[in-house]
Amino acid sequence: MNARGGPLRAVVGGRKGTPREILDAPHPLLSATTEPVDPTAPEVVAAAADLLATLRRETSTPGLAAPQIGLSWRLIAFDTRLHPRTRSWAGELVLANPRLASASHWDPGREGCASIPGLTADVPRASRITVHAHLPGTGEPVTIEADALEARCIQHQLDHLDGLLILDRVPGALSLHRRLHSCDS
Repeated sequence: MNARGGPLRAVVGGRKGTPREILDAPHPLLSATTEPVDPTAPEVVAAAADLLATLRRETSTPGLAAPQIGLSWRLIAFDTRLHPRTRSWAGELVLANPRLASASHWDPGREGCASIPGLTADVPRASRITVHAHLPGTGEPVTIEADALEARCIQHQLDHLDGLLILDRVPGALSLHRRLHSCDS
């Protein structure tokens, strides 16, 4: 939810975007720290539209980060509304320069990753978070308060911006699992 209490809708400069291929680990971009962006720059708005178009095509994942489509920029996209474990829903969003402001209620949970097909992992994450960011296109500041799956999804995408994968978060090999179905993410 945004600070005004309602779901947000991704507005990416009226652009439709072009879906891009998702990079698989161990691509070097997936382990690199990303750069902040100017959310109003035309190339950032175009990249945000592409990120959202890619997320819409990849129906088995609730979120993606710019490094997964080959960009070393601080952009994430997410939309958890269709996942069975969703409690909060901020909307279908692309965020520029997101930063975690608060996190609480840590729990382990099963996660998948579009860049690591066929594998899930038990990853400890906060189940309640607050994130500050800007909307691509307008540059409008936004605050997202998320819980449960949406909080987990956002933290997963934030990890991508810092060059981390779920493999970097697992406590050990027993926390890794073969992906059996799409609800594992």
